[in-house]
Amino acid sequence: MTGRLTTTQLLTIPAQEPSSKERGGSPWLGRHSAPSATFETYQELERRMTPWGPTPAAAIAPTTAVGAFTDWWVHLLGSPAKQWELVQYGAEQFIRLWRGATQPNSAVRPLPQDKRFDDPAWGLPPYHWIEQAFLLRQQWWERATTGVPGVTRHHEQMVSFAARQWLDMVAPSNFIATNPVVQQRTLKEGGMNLLRGLVHVAQDAWREAADQPPAGAERFEVGRNIAITPGRVVLRNRLMELIQYEPTTPKVRAEPVLVVPAWIMKYYVLDLSPHNSLVKHLVDNGFTVFAISWKNPDSGDRDLGMDAYDRLGVRAALEAIGKIVPSAKVHAAGYCLGGTLLSIVAAALGRSGDHPLKTLTLFAAQTDFADPGELALFVDEGQVAFLESLMFRRGYLDKHQMKNTFQLLRSKDLVWSYRLSNHLLGERKPASDLMAWNADGTRLPYRMHIEYLRGLFLENALARGEWLVDGVPVNLDDIRVPIFNVGAVQDHIAPWRSIFKLNASTDADQTFVLTAGGHNVGIVNPPGSSLSNYRIRRRHSGDRLLTPDEWLASTPRVDGSWWTAWVQWLSSHSTRQVPPPPLGAPKAGLPPLDAAPGIYVYQR
Repeated sequence: MTGRLTTTQLLTIPAQEPSSKERGGSPWLGRHSAPSATFETYQELERRMTPWGPTPAAAIAPTTAVGAFTDWWVHLLGSPAKQWELVQYGAEQFIRLWRGATQPNSAVRPLPQDKRFDDPAWGLPPYHWIEQAFLLRQQWWERATTGVPGVTRHHEQMVSFAARQWLDMVAPSNFIATNPVVQQRTLKEGGMNLLRGLVHVAQDAWREAADQPPAGAERFEVGRNIAITPGRVVLRNRLMELIQYEPTTPKVRAEPVLVVPAWIMKYYVLDLSPHNSLVKHLVDNGFTVFAISWKNPDSGDRDLGMDAYDRLGVRAALEAIGKIVPSAKVHAAGYCLGGTLLSIVAAALGRSGDHPLKTLTLFAAQTDFADPGELALFVDEGQVAFLESLMFRRGYLDKHQMKNTFQLLRSKDLVWSYRLSNHLLGERKPASDLMAWNADGTRLPYRMHIEYLRGLFLENALARGEWLVDGVPVNLDDIRVPIFNVGAVQDHIAPWRSIFKLNASTDADQTFVLTAGGHNVGIVNPPGSSLSNYRIRRRHSGDRLLTPDEWLASTPRVDGSWWTAWVQWLSSHSTRQVPPPPLGAPKAGLPPLDAAPGIYVYQR
């Protein structure tokens, strides 16, 4: 409901009118009692009466944060055993600090991924003692925020996360007075590094206020030097454009490839520069490639839900491809949220007996959200209710809130290391195409985002077989086509162990790949890098299901890019080579429109 409510309407609300969930408005069954229509109507009035206020930097519910801290603090106060343990542990840490200052062999080492203290200058006094004090304090707070009897697991994770955020903020590497590397650079350059840093601070502040990309990102322009693989838009609707790419080989595989990116990002992460474009890599290896470019939604799209992304997105694309390449089945590949949606569509198609898919490929895409990693810290009932009210007026989730939330998950790398390099050392590292893409954010429609958070994150409806498509639950076990599933070792958005759970959800033939890197770098992983490596293992239908640890221990590492293995896998599941199909199908109502990358990608 989006119109104004009159007094007469309020007084004539049926007390027992069924709620939206009871009317089947949600794509999941739900395990909690649905609110009445009366409550929903008054809740809408409440949101409309709420005064406008400043939009919070990240969508964190104050009540949830306070509740987590209170849960931890009250239970800590009520556990003398935990208090005694922390007192003893603190004394042991003090002794270790003394020994570490006098006996280098007994020093505490940073975690392998912590590069803040790598410079040899940190080994000199008194900085060695400062580093050791900080590392020991990290260990103490880790002990203090975990293992407190009675604290819920979710609250424990939130408090532990908050402690890490605070420690990263006060780390000695962040301050001139306690960072020997900054001090040496300042003496060497006569303070010019700090002067450059002040300029960088002003530039960053101006760019943030003006909603401009980070410094150096202007070198990368969509349609000029990124997202330049030749092609044409062959379908456009209110939610997406379907791009068909021009062939570069005299013959192509009979089965085309459909790429379904997430709509929390612009599609061209898979078509960056020519040297690291997955789309170009596929085209050059003899595949007909289609890709969806999603519209950047605005307030007019508030009521677009997951069903719209299914119907107007994946299914509309498959229908169009069927007209352009008649009788050919499709290799469908989905990235992140696009992969989650694609798995829902694949399950629904398998349930109905419709088989337009030849294979299914998922890039960093979760289908089971029982353990979705640190992103779950921002998703619980309180957080979602807060977010729902936050999005209600605008009709969408703003891109800045998503950006700030993801920055919190990696604040050490994305905030404090950036500040050290740019503002204290005065260095500006050259921007990359991936950095420019990352700054080109998108919005999420109100209805879709709530359905996604409640249905998939909170209810885990897809893994439980409770997600509805056309009013009927879908089951991942209905996916029968071969699956190529890719996870990344350092992925903090879609942890690979969560992605791995698809092995237990369907008995389809599956090939699981674990690649080096994170959520983006692990996927944008072209051949040629000496640092690239991956592990790959095929599981046939009926094979014993391995645990993630068993899989990791028994699967050897392969040097190189997983792209090569994927192209070989796609080729092995293709039938023959044929002349390239035409661009579009004018006789079927699909004439070629704008040249790639289309027009939706330019929406800000």
